[in-house]
Amino acid sequence: MTMTIPELTEKIINGYRVKRGDDLSIFLDSDLEELQRGAGAIQKRYRRDHIDLCSIINGRSGRCPENCKYCAQSACHKTGVDEYGFLPKEEIYAAAKKNQEAGLNRFAIVTAGRALTGKEFDQAIEAFEMMKKDLTIELCASMGFLNAEQFHRLHEAGVTSYHHNIETSRRFFPEICTTHTYDDKIRTIKLAQKEGLCVCSGGIIGMGETWEDRLDMAISLAELGIQSIPVNVLMPIKGTALENQPQIPGTDALRTIAFFRFINPEANVRLAAGRKVLPENGATAFLAGASATISGDMLTTSGTTIKGDFEILKRLGLSNEGPNEWEDEELPQAVGK
Repeated sequence: MTMTIPELTEKIINGYRVKRGDDLSIFLDSDLEELQRGAGAIQKRYRRDHIDLCSIINGRSGRCPENCKYCAQSACHKTGVDEYGFLPKEEIYAAAKKNQEAGLNRFAIVTAGRALTGKEFDQAIEAFEMMKKDLTIELCASMGFLNAEQFHRLHEAGVTSYHHNIETSRRFFPEICTTHTYDDKIRTIKLAQKEGLCVCSGGIIGMGETWEDRLDMAISLAELGIQSIPVNVLMPIKGTALENQPQIPGTDALRTIAFFRFINPEANVRLAAGRKVLPENGATAFLAGASATISGDMLTTSGTTIKGDFEILKRLGLSNEGPNEWEDEELPQAVGK
């Protein structure tokens, strides 16, 4: 792929898709500002001025048997994280209603553990049915390695999107987790897609991986047809295996977000954990590749509030209302200028 960033930008806007085997060095060697301008033009073409806002509730916390090195909820780490079983459906409903009233687009129940099963899975179904009956906010779930029957039950209960990160590249994955495999992740994603669910899948940068690993992750997500891609920046948590991992600079995160947009032009590239390493808590990224974010004050998004995010969107001329995809053939002007 021997071309300039403006040339590649225009080519992607006109339908070309970056694929495995292309020369991806352009994304690492190019000027960051030029790369961001290109990402912004591609974002404008496919996502308009829409920023998708979501929030989550930790439906079950701690005591996870998996050994993911970054995770505060792994039982092999000593982080002092709260530990509790599945929350009462009334508490979950109240949180979803609050987020709907605040103007967010979607709400997810996230649970710690390899998979939510048995009585607790039944409780989750009841919670989703309760929310679906009375609320209009889109419902999402992140509950580990579920089977086809469980995905069908979630779908019937009103869930439209399932979150399941691949975390990093296939090459680097065994350095981060050994209690499950990269292929386990892929199988789960494909089961969710087969059920007809939108899949939200991304990963974490700053865990010691290379730039090539980040590019590989972006390509893998494109090959899977992922529609929502959360980009997390590792926030080292005391007590985890990565507690002493150096924090990556915001410029590295901005470059990653930009080339994720080039490689996944039609997806929602979603800011997630670690937004505080970005300039203006991610404001500049909303104009240079990021078309979505997790909102609300949580452990790994510390300093982020729903009110603050709406203020950022208003200042930038963006909105989480109205169409979120380009509906005609008009192309953005001044690509790369």
